[in-house]
Amino acid sequence: MVDPTSSEDARQAQLRDAIELLYFAYRGFTDRPDRILERRGLSRVHHRVLYFIARRPEISVTGLLGMLAVSKQALNGPLRQLIELDLVAALPSAEDRRVKNLSLTEAGAKLEAELTGAQMSHLQAAFERAGRDAVRGWREVMAELAAD
Repeated sequence: MVDPTSSEDARQAQLRDAIELLYFAYRGFTDRPDRILERRGLSRVHHRVLYFIARRPEISVTGLLGMLAVSKQALNGPLRQLIELDLVAALPSAEDRRVKNLSLTEAGAKLEAELTGAQMSHLQAAFERAGRDAVRGWREVMAELAAD
């Protein structure tokens, strides 16, 4: 049984609460984009690929692999689907024709904007309700989690 007077128990309870909040926040954050993707037979990984290609046009496949920290096998299927659906273009690099550079097609850019726009609206509303100090703290915690 947990002793609520114990500082270690209180710390553990706070960490478990934080884990739950993070889980439920991420579920809420991804809900609307997930529904949009599901209608197209796509998933969250497709959104992640679209998002990072949109932020870094002409990124190489190798560069995207490094950024996402996934294996070539994990990226191959979703990327192939996005190319087949004409959402992503893979063109040979001008410097080295063996290198494929990725960019969004017009349809890909439109879908990415819809998906990310839903998340940006969600974040903006939450940030406005939470206030500047809360946002600063949230950003610091997220940066620390990303650095680990």
